[in-house]
Amino acid sequence: MNDDNTFISHLVELRTRLIRVFSVLLLGFLPCAFFARELYSILAHPLLEKLPQGGQMIATAVATPFFIPMKVAMMAAFLVTLPHTLYQVWAFVAPGLYAHEKRLFLPLVIASSVLFFIGMAFAYFAVLPLVFEFIIYFAPEGVAVMTDIGEYLGFVLAMFLAFGITFEVPVFVVVLVRTGIVPIAKMKAIRHYVLVGAFVIGAIFTPPDVISQFLLAVPLYLLYELGILLAAFSARQSEQAATPSVVDNTKSDPEEKK
Repeated sequence: MNDDNTFISHLVELRTRLIRVFSVLLLGFLPCAFFARELYSILAHPLLEKLPQGGQMIATAVATPFFIPMKVAMMAAFLVTLPHTLYQVWAFVAPGLYAHEKRLFLPLVIASSVLFFIGMAFAYFAVLPLVFEFIIYFAPEGVAVMTDIGEYLGFVLAMFLAFGITFEVPVFVVVLVRTGIVPIAKMKAIRHYVLVGAFVIGAIFTPPDVISQFLLAVPLYLLYELGILLAAFSARQSEQAATPSVVDNTKSDPEEKK
């Protein structure tokens, strides 16, 4: 009965947390929906500024001019309310974690969120303008570049996701090392494979141009190296934190015997 009561209490707690997440998400969506057109204009800026004079984007479906800005508003609301969502996840998971797991879990959640935002910002400010300039430059003469707004949104979201996940590499490396799944010596030994794999991933998940592939592969590898440094530093910190307790115990033994 106790196990059943515990399970039910966890379900009730989960339902409460989900209700809070979706309620705050809805509250965040309302003002974003009011500025949906402006938000889409901001999202489309990297392409619009590269189009030739008179160039514009188009909508090929009847309801696209309404639904696409609403999707952008929902995405913006999700990003704005993400700190609250992560707090609810933390509040649900934390009671079941040990003290050392809490010390590792919370910083990793915060770091992964920040790194994902940095990856999106890198894609928006650095990658997309170069990619669109490259593509438009090679457009044949007489071809008007007019991208559908739905296709553009899908392309940009895919780029955001690719670069957001790429910037999570240091977190993945630290988790693998700290949990003992992969030792840090092995991480160092496979560097050359990671470098090759980074360019393969760049070729798969970016448009067929050298610039975007290079801009994904190089940060991926550099962030892998950063993850190794952070994992080594974290391991040294753990060892230093454990050493004083051993010294104190050895010093206290003679006093206890007296």
